[in-house]
Amino acid sequence: MANTNFSTLFHNFTSNRPNKSFFTNLYFITFSISLCSLFYFLGLWHHSTTTTISATGYTVSSATNIICSQPNNSITSPSTKLDFESHHFIPDPPPTAARVPHIPPCDSSFSEYTPCEDTQRSLKFPRDKLIYRERHCPSSEEILRCRIPAPSGYRSPLRWPASRDAAWYANVPHKELTVEKKNQNWVRFEGDRFRFPGGGTMFPRGASAYIDDIGKLINLRDGSVRTAIDTGCGVASWGAYLLSRDIITVSFAPRDTHEAQVQFALERGVPALIGVIASIRLPYPSRAFDMAHCSRCLIPWGQYDGVYLTEVDRVLRPGGYWILSGPPINYQRHWKGWERSRESLEDEQDGIENVAKSLCWKKLVQKEDLAIWQKPTNHIHCKLQQKIFKNRPFCEAQDPDTAWYTKLDTCLTPLPEVIGIKEVGGGGLANWPERLTSIPPRIGSGSLNGITPEMFEENTELWKKRAAYYKTLDSQLAERGRYRNLLDMNSYLGGFAAALVDDPVWVMNVVPVEAEINTLGAIYERGLIGTYQNWCEAMSTYPRTYDFIHGDSVFSLYQNRCNMEDILLEMDRILRPKGSVILRDDVDVLVKVKSIADAMQWDTKITDHEEGPYQREKILVAVKEYWTAPPPEQIQESKS
Repeated sequence: MANTNFSTLFHNFTSNRPNKSFFTNLYFITFSISLCSLFYFLGLWHHSTTTTISATGYTVSSATNIICSQPNNSITSPSTKLDFESHHFIPDPPPTAARVPHIPPCDSSFSEYTPCEDTQRSLKFPRDKLIYRERHCPSSEEILRCRIPAPSGYRSPLRWPASRDAAWYANVPHKELTVEKKNQNWVRFEGDRFRFPGGGTMFPRGASAYIDDIGKLINLRDGSVRTAIDTGCGVASWGAYLLSRDIITVSFAPRDTHEAQVQFALERGVPALIGVIASIRLPYPSRAFDMAHCSRCLIPWGQYDGVYLTEVDRVLRPGGYWILSGPPINYQRHWKGWERSRESLEDEQDGIENVAKSLCWKKLVQKEDLAIWQKPTNHIHCKLQQKIFKNRPFCEAQDPDTAWYTKLDTCLTPLPEVIGIKEVGGGGLANWPERLTSIPPRIGSGSLNGITPEMFEENTELWKKRAAYYKTLDSQLAERGRYRNLLDMNSYLGGFAAALVDDPVWVMNVVPVEAEINTLGAIYERGLIGTYQNWCEAMSTYPRTYDFIHGDSVFSLYQNRCNMEDILLEMDRILRPKGSVILRDDVDVLVKVKSIADAMQWDTKITDHEEGPYQREKILVAVKEYWTAPPPEQIQESKS
C-alpha cells in the first residue's frame, strides 16, 4: 500500500499537468529526503552496535571507529577494537653479496710485476738467441686478479722537462745501476732522488754532445728525421735528448740483470718498452723509423746470417739511417779496454759490413767512434745485385707489416715497386712538422683498403674537437704539464695523439692485432710512434707507466675475445696513482666497465657524447685511487 502511494506521488510529481502547484513539488521533495534518511538510520542501527559511555561525552562506533568528542572528559576504551595490521606478506629476498665487490690488492712483492716478462717464467725457455727474454705471457689460470700496489712512499713524478734529469728514489727503489754503471755516468743517487747526467757507455761527454756529433754527419735539423728506434737503450738518455730536437724515439731493452732500465726511462717521461731482438719480429710495421741506433747494445749483428740486422732493415724507412757505436767500431783504439783481441773485433766488423752489403745498405761514414749506414730509397739496383751475387733472397708472399709473434726471417723485405730510380719505395714523406697532417703514403696510394685521403682529413679534424671536449671533462688532462706519458689503446689513424701534439706529452699509439685494418704504418708516416698489442695479454711495460689512458671502442672490440676484468686490471697495473682514463663506447658496454672499475676503487662517471645526450656512444671518465703498499717495517711486523 505504501509503495502504491509512493508511486502515485512520484507520478504526480513528474507529470506535466498544468494544475500542479509549486507547493506540491516542494512537499514531495521534503517527504522524499525524510523517507531516505529514515531508512538509512534504520539500516545503520540494524548492522552496528553502539556503546554509549555515560558521563563522558564520547560515542564510539565499532562500525566506523569514528570518535566524536567533547573536551575535558576522560576516554574509556571501546568494547570492540578494529585490526588494521597486514596479514599477507612477501618473504624477504635471500641475502646476497654487495653489488660492487672489492677487488683486493696484490701482495707488495708484486709492485714491479710485468706478467709477460716475469723472470721466473722466463727461465723455463731456451737461452739460445735470448729467447728466454722475449714475451712469455701467463696462461688464463695464472693471471693475477688483484691490483698491483705502488711501493711505499710513491710520489707523483716530477714534471717534464725536470723529469728528464731526475726521478724519485721511492718510485724506482733500485741502486744497482748507480754502482754497476758508476764510471759511465748513467745515473746517480742523491738524497731522495736519482739524477740522470745524460752519460752513456759510448758518450762520456753526455748524450747531447753525442747527438751533436751525429748531427755533424747527417742532417738532424731539417725535419727529415722524425722517428727513431734505440736498441738496448739503457736508461734512454739518447732518446731523452733527441726530444728537444723534435725527434721522438722508441727505446727498448730487455728486463735483465741491469735492474729497471726501461722503468727509469718511463719514470723520466721518455717513450720506452721492454723488448729484445731474439726470434720474433719487433712489434712495429715495416718502413716505420727514420733512424735506428745501437750504442754498445751487445747484439751480435753479424751472426745468425745477419737476421737481427735484417729486422732493423724491415722497420727502417727507405733512405733511413743505422748508427752504430761501440764494439767493433774503432776497435783499433779500444780493443784493450774492451778486453777483446784485435782479430776477434776485426772479424766482427767484417761480418757486420758483409751483412750491410747484402741488405744493399751504403756506408756513409765512419768517424772515430761512430759508423753510419743508409738504406736505399728503392730496390731497383738491389734486385739487380741479388741476381748476380744471390747472397740474400727477397721475401715472398709475406706481409711486411705483420709483427705480433711473427718469426724472424733472413730474407730481405722488399720495398714497394717504383718506376724511376729517383722514386722512394712506398712514397716519400714530408718533413716534420708538415708530416703530421700530410696524407700518409699508405693512404694516398690506396694500400689501406677503405681509408681515403678525405677520411683521413675528416678524422684529423674530428679528433681536434674530441680532444678539446675531453679537456672539459678531465681537468688533469687540461692542466698543461700535469701529464707526460699517454697511451691510446685503439689508435686507428693516430688522431688523438695528433690533436695533442702541441702539449708537453707523448702518446704510445696502440693498434690492436684484432683491428680490422692495420693502420700502424700510417701512424708512423705521420711522425708518431706506436706498437701492436693484443689486449687479452699484458703490455710489455712496468707498472705505473702511464699518466693517462684513452680507449676508443676497445671493449666492444674485445667483448667476445677475453675477460673484461682482465683488461681493466691490466689498465690499473700500468696506470699511475691519480692517473686518468677516458673510454668511449656503447652505453651498455660502459655500464659493465664502470661496475668493474668501481670495484677497483676508481672514481668513475659516465657522461654524454660530445654531440649530445641522444648518442648511444657515451664517455666514461675515471681516476685511479692513490694508494701504496704499506711500509716494509709494517709488513715485517704483520709476518712476525
